[in-house]
Amino acid sequence: MKILIAIDSFKGSLSSLEAGNAVKEGIEALAGETSEVTVKPIADGGEGSVEALADALEGEFIDVIVQNPLGEKIPARYALAGELGILEMASSSGLMLVEKERRNPMKTSTYGFGQMILHAIGKGARKFIVGIGGSATNDAGTGMLSALGYEFFDENGELLEGKGENLIKITKISTKNVAPELKECEFLIACDVDNPLFGKNGAAYVYGPQKGADEQMVKDLDAGLISFASATSEHFSSEFWNFKGAGAAGGLGYGFVSYLNAKLKPGIDIIMEEIGIEEDIKNADLIITGEGRLDFQSSMGKTPTGVAKIAKKYGKPVIALAGSVTPCAGSCNENGIDAFFSVLNEPVSLEEAMEKQTATRNLKMTAQQALRLYLLGRKG
Repeated sequence: MKILIAIDSFKGSLSSLEAGNAVKEGIEALAGETSEVTVKPIADGGEGSVEALADALEGEFIDVIVQNPLGEKIPARYALAGELGILEMASSSGLMLVEKERRNPMKTSTYGFGQMILHAIGKGARKFIVGIGGSATNDAGTGMLSALGYEFFDENGELLEGKGENLIKITKISTKNVAPELKECEFLIACDVDNPLFGKNGAAYVYGPQKGADEQMVKDLDAGLISFASATSEHFSSEFWNFKGAGAAGGLGYGFVSYLNAKLKPGIDIIMEEIGIEEDIKNADLIITGEGRLDFQSSMGKTPTGVAKIAKKYGKPVIALAGSVTPCAGSCNENGIDAFFSVLNEPVSLEEAMEKQTATRNLKMTAQQALRLYLLGRKG
C-alpha cells in the first residue's frame, strides 16, 4: 500500500516536514514494511511556505540584513533552490515586526523586501515564489521597487522614499537605474485575496486599520493609491488597479503586476505545481493531509482541501489530521476530505499541546488509529 503524507505545518509547533515525519513514524510502526510511505512538505503560500518548499526542493536557507518596515536593520531569511528564490514578504516587511504602538502605514515601507529580492538575484535567483501575506505596509510596493532601482519623484523633481505618505506626491517615474537582471526574472505571487488596489474594498479601507491607520489615514492612503495608479498608468500605459489581488499586502500585488510583470495565483496552486505533488497523489492509495487548525477557512484554498481537490480527481481517499477542529470544519467533508481527526487526546493547555514532543506524539498516535480504521474499512 502506498501512502502519501502532505501535511502543512502546525504553526508554532512543527514544520511541515516534522509533522509529516511524525505521521510517517506512526504509520510505519503499525504497517511495517507492508506500506510505502512518502512525505511531501507542503504549505499554502502563508507562514511556513519558505521552509516547506525548501525542504521539498532541497534548497538552502540564506540569511541577509535588511530594513524592517520602519527602516531599522534586522536579519531576514529566504531560501534558494537552484535559480528559484523562495521568499516571504513578512520576513522583512511584516506587521509582526512592528510593535503595536509604532504601527503607521503612512510611514512603513517594503524597502527591506526589495533588498531581499536584490540579494537573491545576486545569488543567482531568476525565478521567484513570493508569499505576500501579513504586511505592515500600504506603499503599493514603492519601497520594494525603490530598492530594485525604480525612482519616484514629486512635481519639484525631488526623489521620494517608498512609503504610504508619499504615494500622493508621485508625479514622475524613472526606470533608468533599475537592476538589469530583473528582465530575466519571473515572479509568481502567492495571493489568496481578490481586493482591488483602491476603493471601499481596496487595500487602505480593508487592511489599513489593522496596520495602525485611523479614519483620516485610510482616506489619505486611498487617495494616494488612486494617484499612484494614475501616475503608473501614464508611465506604463497599463491599468492593473482593478486586477484581482492588486490590493493585497497594501497594494504590493499591484506593484508586482504593474512593474515586474508578476503573476498572482492561489498559494496552494503555486506550491503544489512546484513540488509536482499531483503525480504522487495519482500513484498513492491513501493521502494523509492536515494543518494546525481545521475550520471554515480550511475549505477556502488552504492546504488540506487543496490536496483533497487533486486527490478526488483520481478517486483517492483523504484523511486530515489537525491540532484542533472547530464545529464549522464539516465543510471540509464537502471539499474532498473523507474524514478528519483532532490529534488532541486529553485536556491540556495550548502551550503544552504545542510543545514539539507532545505534538509529535499525538500525531503518531492519531495517525495509527486513523490508519487502523481505514484498513478495517478496506477489509469490509
